[in-house]
Amino acid sequence: MMHRRSFLGAGLGLAAYAAGSFAPVWAQNAPNFGTPTLPNPGFRRTKVGDVEVIALNDGISRRPLGEEFVKNAPIAEVRALLSSQGLATDYIDVPFTPFLVIAGARKMLIDTGLGEFGGPTTGKLLENLRAAGLQASDIDTVLISHFHGDHINGIRNKAGELTFPKAKVMVPAAEYAFWMDDARMAAAPAGMKGAFDNVRRTFSTMTADTLVQFAAGAEVGPGIQSVAAYGHTPGHSLFELTSAGQKFFYVADLTNVPALFARNPDWAVTFDMDAEAARKVRRDVFQRVTASKAMVGGFHFPFPAFGRMAAAGNGYAFEPLA
Repeated sequence: MMHRRSFLGAGLGLAAYAAGSFAPVWAQNAPNFGTPTLPNPGFRRTKVGDVEVIALNDGISRRPLGEEFVKNAPIAEVRALLSSQGLATDYIDVPFTPFLVIAGARKMLIDTGLGEFGGPTTGKLLENLRAAGLQASDIDTVLISHFHGDHINGIRNKAGELTFPKAKVMVPAAEYAFWMDDARMAAAPAGMKGAFDNVRRTFSTMTADTLVQFAAGAEVGPGIQSVAAYGHTPGHSLFELTSAGQKFFYVADLTNVPALFARNPDWAVTFDMDAEAARKVRRDVFQRVTASKAMVGGFHFPFPAFGRMAAAGNGYAFEPLA
């Protein structure tokens, strides 16, 4: 359950997830730090057993690295860890990468990116989907991990039309219950009102034929099981795909920047709504995927966002697919 103190403390960070403020606060490029280079091509295919999985980059945002980004570590330690990996120490590049699972005739998109609501170096999902030889109308299912704007804003365009017109949209029941609760919305601090509004803009007019809620642990597609990973948000869910003895584990926002929060799983990013729960589940899941040698995909992992996790010091290192 979400503690009230954690909920209120998340207000400032979550202001960035509102539809209207998402781009300027969270996804806006910082001119002093230049512009991130987008991957070209912006898609990458791999096989998991009999299933094809395609990483589809939605873009990259560059944000200044401030004291607030890691809530429980000195900025000097954060910069030292980035420097030790050959990364910039004054800004953070944050990629956004949904994944498409093709299993037989089924085409299931996991998360949707920023759509038309981000900065100029985001909103590339549909372009990269077309580059991979597919259209939005080919998607029959959209699986949502949680309701932060960078995961749901691509569901509709600014006119309110559904981007994937033939798709069922499947969402975690615990996440839906939290964000659609009128009492919670009324009690939320001002910084979170926009996030609640954005969820309602996205989901409130969907019909029962389109919107499907799933319980923790439910099978949401052929060989795809949802995995509760509450903490980042109250219903944050991961997806585990099994095919012909092979596994792919989509870890969503288990770690926003693997160079920081996989290497130090006890560090807390500003966007975790319940930091303590998020830290615990982060360690549990990384232990699980490392032991199983499953391929992982992370929404904010460096492109191609596929790879494996390996034990490294007090935490884990992401080893990208070659």
